Amino acid sequence: MKKFNYGKIFLLGFGFFGVSVIWTIYNAFVPLFLANKFGLAPAWIGFFMTLDNIAALFIQPPVGAWSDRLRTPIGRRMPFILIGAPVGALAFGIIPLAAVLPIFVACTSTLLLSMAFWRTPVVALMPDITPSKYRSQANGIINLMGGLGTIIASLVGSTLYEINVNFPFWMGSVLTILAALLVFIFIKEPKQYGETEKQPNMFESLRELIKDQDKSGLRILLAIFFWFLTYQGIESFLTLYATKHLGIPEGDAGRMSGHMGIFFVLFAILAGILGSRIGRRKTISIGIVGMAILVFLIAILPVDFLTTELIKLPALGMIRVVNLFLMAAGITWSFININSLPMVVDLTTASRIGTFTGLYYLFSTLAAIVGPNLNGLIVQLSGNNYGMVMVVGPIFLVIALILMMGVKRGEATVEDNILK
Repeated sequence: MKKFNYGKIFLLGFGFFGVSVIWTIYNAFVPLFLANKFGLAPAWIGFFMTLDNIAALFIQPPVGAWSDRLRTPIGRRMPFILIGAPVGALAFGIIPLAAVLPIFVACTSTLLLSMAFWRTPVVALMPDITPSKYRSQANGIINLMGGLGTIIASLVGSTLYEINVNFPFWMGSVLTILAALLVFIFIKEPKQYGETEKQPNMFESLRELIKDQDKSGLRILLAIFFWFLTYQGIESFLTLYATKHLGIPEGDAGRMSGHMGIFFVLFAILAGILGSRIGRRKTISIGIVGMAILVFLIAILPVDFLTTELIKLPALGMIRVVNLFLMAAGITWSFININSLPMVVDLTTASRIGTFTGLYYLFSTLAAIVGPNLNGLIVQLSGNNYGMVMVVGPIFLVIALILMMGVKRGEATVEDNILK
């Protein structure tokens, strides 16, 4: 058994770093292109912003199960990374150059398919090389790297966007290719993967969880759906909420997710340590309660108060009251997000980690499809009131909390089942 290696996990985190860079820039600026360049209505913007998740819904779970079965000289996950990352980076760099909607759609569609192809394998590498009791800490490190990607993409990307709208996309393409190369060079996959007999596929595994008497696995997956319903629904409309409801300039609006990401990063490792000390379920529940309160306050507090300017900082831009709420939300989201994937993969054995990672993405992706569409529809029905994106989130978080109360499994196991 190999010992837990923090340095190796940091290097693996570059894979998630690359994914985060791409999606942060995409979520921040593609809605602005759709609204201002192509003149799409809010409901259509919401639908467009779910196309990546529709692609992921059909690609990520089966790819995860496929990667469990694949055997190559460079490993079972690496081939997906080496194909998906370069293709996605190339398509991403072309997006801002598209002058007409059909070409824009072609570029984004290529990006969506290629990113869905490699995301599950790169995430599944973490439990592949990490003993069960360290998976929350490891996921904290992985998400810290992802958070760094979010910060760089949001803060540096927003500054570059103000200079030239092409620059943040080109930055994202270069960083993603470099991140994939670092993972390939420095991460060596285990040579053994546990059981060699045929394993249940993703849907058979889901049926097992549904039939399981204590329902812990099903409850976790449904809770993941509801808290991602809140998060994804808000994230997809955050820049439009800031510019059209709060009246914040586009550059500062693009930095808002970065402010949330900074505090996600700062508390990512702590969230993993806390999950290992007091339990993953308790840590997630604390995060759900905190996030529900913060989103509720953003929804009910007056715009004049939320947009009160506090201080202007280098790179961070103008800090307003609403940014403070988002920073606190970054902390609560780290408590939730860091501990959720380890709970799911610790429902199974090493030979089925990719399959259960696929189940995690199945439910989070379903939420990422429903959330933006639901918020887009609510905004349109309310007469383009973008403030409505904050209204329904707390309800879904309460449902997630209720589901988590009945979870009895998913904590770190005493006996680690990963073979090295």
